[in-house]
Amino acid sequence: MKRILKKFFMIFFILLILLVSGVMIFMQQPKFGKQPSGARLERIKKSPNFRDGKFQNLSYTPDLAEGSSYLKVMTKFFFGKSKYNIPGAVIPSQKTDLLHLSPDENVLVWFGHSSYFMQIDGKTFLVDPVFSGSASPVRFTTPSFKGTDVYKVEDFPAIDYLLISHDHWDHLDYETVLKLKSKVSRVVTGLGTGEHLEHWGYTPETIIEKDWNEEYNAGNGFIFNITPGRHFSGRGLSRNRAMWVSFVVQTPTMKIFIGGDSGYDTHFKQIGEKFGPFDLAILECGQYNEAWKYIHMMPEETVTAAHDLKATKLMPVHWSKFSLALHDWNEPVQRAVLEAGKQHMPLVTPMIGQKVNLKGQQIFTEWWNDKALQPEK
Repeated sequence: MKRILKKFFMIFFILLILLVSGVMIFMQQPKFGKQPSGARLERIKKSPNFRDGKFQNLSYTPDLAEGSSYLKVMTKFFFGKSKYNIPGAVIPSQKTDLLHLSPDENVLVWFGHSSYFMQIDGKTFLVDPVFSGSASPVRFTTPSFKGTDVYKVEDFPAIDYLLISHDHWDHLDYETVLKLKSKVSRVVTGLGTGEHLEHWGYTPETIIEKDWNEEYNAGNGFIFNITPGRHFSGRGLSRNRAMWVSFVVQTPTMKIFIGGDSGYDTHFKQIGEKFGPFDLAILECGQYNEAWKYIHMMPEETVTAAHDLKATKLMPVHWSKFSLALHDWNEPVQRAVLEAGKQHMPLVTPMIGQKVNLKGQQIFTEWWNDKALQPEK
């Protein structure tokens, strides 16, 4: 018996070593990026938001809410997802010709989740682009919904400003930013994220990295203020070595708030008081759950945050492309529409690829309620 047990444990430890070794080898791939080092790390250490070896949120922000545990969360992920977590049909879309926009058009085009293109006052902006078909290092675990991958890097004109809110896989996509490299003039992002980009071939001169409450004046009336969020960062086993940010984007004629990922907190009101009002607030509205309510807003909080920011209009994003939570795929926008009605907040809810006129009035259909998109009950 002792011999059998000894053999069993030996085999177990050999398999464990092979598994750990396989994971470590897998994580050496370039797509995992690189931790900040050298002069960049020294700069990070001087940040008032970097303590105990990592970036910190303004408020106490546990990974999981009170009463939750990783065991409960994982159990629900595998056995408790909504039956309508994925659309029942191909997501509808439009295809706007971005290569031939008139220079005087002020437009936004959304690509699902948190990726979108803007042309404002003659400059082009691309935010958190993910066009690889997946939001994970293991592609089959988080594939994009059918119909959402209608755009490729080849469909884009030259990009004046690539904005990266943080380094999570559903916001910083290795394949996409690699292909975009020759098109991008400047990358604007938070401290630490530039290490990934340099590791992938972007030149230091291209990358503008800022701390919360710092400004990048691009000249000619284009100003970027880097503002806080309530979230976290990390592409591998180490968390919070790079910063997660939101952006106040000021152009000669407009002011737009780009929220990145964030739980609800007082920073929205502070940003609104300092920089508001905004012509448009683009805020996350999806992939939420009570178990992680401190790092992702509920849809009702998204509408409240837009009011805190003194926004004229709200565009809810972070939905309709990837399933990263347990709720129905279209529940985020349905709840946001109901709350926006209560709080009298105008919404911008385009189809993927639909051209949004940033300076005009526009009526959007509730395309997400199409019967074809609802799974059979």
